[in-house]
Amino acid sequence: MRALLIVPFLSSSFVWAQESKIFKQEELDQMLAPIALYPDSLLSQVLMAATYPSDVADAAKWSKAHPDQKGDAAVNAVADQPWDPSVQSLVAFPQVLATMEQDPDWVQRLGDAFLAQPEDVMDAVQRLRAAAKKAGNLESTEQQKVIVEQAPQTQQSVIVIEPAQPQVVYVPSYNPTVVYGSWWYPSYPPVYLPPPPGYVFGTALVSGIAFGVGIGITNALWGGCNWGRRSVDINVNRYNNINVNKRLNVNQKNVNWNHNAQNRRGVPYRDANSRERYGKQVAGADNRKEFRGRDSQRDASRQRAQSTMKDRGLDPAKGREKLRSDPQTRERAQAAAKNIDRDQARAKAQNIDRDKARAKAQNIDRDKARAATQNIDRDKARAATQNIDRDRARQSVQKRGGDSALSGVRNPDRAKQNFNRGTASRQAAQRHTGGGRAGGGRAGGGRGRR
Repeated sequence: MRALLIVPFLSSSFVWAQESKIFKQEELDQMLAPIALYPDSLLSQVLMAATYPSDVADAAKWSKAHPDQKGDAAVNAVADQPWDPSVQSLVAFPQVLATMEQDPDWVQRLGDAFLAQPEDVMDAVQRLRAAAKKAGNLESTEQQKVIVEQAPQTQQSVIVIEPAQPQVVYVPSYNPTVVYGSWWYPSYPPVYLPPPPGYVFGTALVSGIAFGVGIGITNALWGGCNWGRRSVDINVNRYNNINVNKRLNVNQKNVNWNHNAQNRRGVPYRDANSRERYGKQVAGADNRKEFRGRDSQRDASRQRAQSTMKDRGLDPAKGREKLRSDPQTRERAQAAAKNIDRDQARAKAQNIDRDKARAKAQNIDRDKARAATQNIDRDKARAATQNIDRDRARQSVQKRGGDSALSGVRNPDRAKQNFNRGTASRQAAQRHTGGGRAGGGRAGGGRGRR
């Protein structure tokens, strides 16, 4: 058996700075892992269709609602649908659409990567295929042929996967965490989309690749991978045979595929280059702005404001140009901006101080009010206590009969009677005492003279 040397598929644009690209190499390997081992013809259809994520979602719903439709018959059944032909071709393979339906975000990222970095995407597919072959999980079977050949343009070794029978296509199912061996980017584990129930036989996924029922097709797959140019080609004859209402008017057998922005259906493009390149294909200025991710109402308001300023003799464009060309004007503008910032900082500080003073004053007033209330309550309590003590003292005196001293005050007539009675008693006592002394004297004298 002849030994095969697998050379990594390198891009001629590798000299670009990695940070200038939308997706890094590890991200591309991560997102291409679920489909890198598809046959080339099916892989190309998936890459093209992923650039129309809304169409893919609608096609997946249609396929689920028509489970018995597959192959060329299914593609003919959706000929009147407004989807891109690349998406219509996928209804021939319900398993593929059911798998893509699991992760719409992954579909959109895959399409964005293929639009922004098509060569890098094709390189990632070759890296993954080389890893699977090195791990012993990518070999020719009765379902597919695995061919290692040299790309004519680059003379680099590439791995081509074709159906074993041209008109019967088997969709491979595999676990990316197993089939590629030890994954080389631990921080970017491969995307894994488990096969939908009923499409894979047994547990062959544990050891590598498994296949379900083959799909018979004639013209449903009209795409192919051009590994020399690292792009996707269209087989014109097959395309026109299945897309009778959207024929290509060309005389070549194969043509390079081009994205049709008219079928993007409002899904914004991820990067500026794609917005600039494909946004121009959309009819109408409003649609172009939508594809660039702009707000048309906001732009209209900005234009009205600029027109108003020009009518008043103020041209923002001229002002910006003057700032760029006149250093003194720029310095004055910067100084004015600094003054504005300084004034804003001062005003903010003043507001903070004012708020603190107001809060402090409110706290003081609150404390005073609380103290005054406490003093009033204390005085009331003291007065109430004094009244209680006074009443108790009065009651005590009354019980001891001590109120006789005050009875005269309370009853004047009785006091006067008592006073008169006392006076009469004293006078009577005085008369009685004084009369006895006079008689005795006289008698004594009389006896003496006798």
